[in-house]
Amino acid sequence: MQARPGSKLLTFHARLRVVVLCFAAALCLTSAARADEGGVSFWVPGFFGSLAAAPAQPGWAFAAINYYDSVRASGNVAAARQVTINRFNATVNVNLNANLKANPDLVLAIPSYTFATPVFGGQFQLALLATYGRSITEVNGTLTASAGPFAITRQGVIEDARDGFGDLIPMASLRWNHGVDNWMTYITGDIPVGMYNSASLANLGLGHGTIDAGGGYTYFNPQTGHEFSVVTGFTYNFTNTATDYRNGIDWHTDWGASQFLTKQLQVGLVGYFYNQLTADQGCLPQLCPFKSQVTGVGPQIGYIFPVAGMQGYLNLKAYGEFDGHDRPSGWNTWLTLSFSPAPPAADKSPPPMLTKAPPRG
Repeated sequence: MQARPGSKLLTFHARLRVVVLCFAAALCLTSAARADEGGVSFWVPGFFGSLAAAPAQPGWAFAAINYYDSVRASGNVAAARQVTINRFNATVNVNLNANLKANPDLVLAIPSYTFATPVFGGQFQLALLATYGRSITEVNGTLTASAGPFAITRQGVIEDARDGFGDLIPMASLRWNHGVDNWMTYITGDIPVGMYNSASLANLGLGHGTIDAGGGYTYFNPQTGHEFSVVTGFTYNFTNTATDYRNGIDWHTDWGASQFLTKQLQVGLVGYFYNQLTADQGCLPQLCPFKSQVTGVGPQIGYIFPVAGMQGYLNLKAYGEFDGHDRPSGWNTWLTLSFSPAPPAADKSPPPMLTKAPPRG
């Protein structure tokens, strides 16, 4: 433990790092729009953002997020959803002229606890993400499936809407701080307990488990207010036993850059890059291989305010997606409200901050 000049301001703004955990797993919980089996991934691009690796104030914190997504897809992505709900087997030939549209609207609740006692010289935090919301998915077009002399044609619009709870997403993280440099590592995954039916277009659960792990870095200068963060990681997916489908291994990188105009007001940019390293297993040969990719970028604004002896934070960020294939893509918005322990009063000395231990002779 070590005190240093400027750590009070860092601690004040590091409350925003709680919001990073809040940005987790909304799309993970809507498999119609966000699962490799439907063209995309468990990992939510944009999962992490600004101040991802910055330390937090010890104690309990809570955040709520309203997440809205508007994505569309055609070709093999739309065909894959039709094939799944109609249970066509691998010997069927599929021709499709259709489009898929999904518009999940979710509310996430994220309690977290940051321990005061260092673990491996860093700050240890546990969090759990749960969600409730509505998933709406539509496929519009014509699907023809043939096997030998027999053929089945489905034409028109298929629409499905479901309300319910999604999967549970636990997360553990460690963070280290030294001056303007901050490092972190994390592990998370999906516990498939949410509403899921392999014959439904719209779901609020994935239908399979996952493990995801990675690390990141944050540069934050409390004197100038400059900040930049980047986090990268990999997702390993287990088999969906309802469909005998297994998603490939995913690689993802999220970043955020911001400027604190005052101690309360933050503006900046956020972005992500997602790439599937290995192809899915279990889809029709006519549709595979699925190897999704997408890039997103957009603005963010945040505001810190005191409330009932705690610190509140309101954040709005949005992403526009491009360079996508083998997954639905479009745009998404996140409106986050979080509450965390307040930093020390301004008239007190700067609190001690967790740092990497100095080298010893």
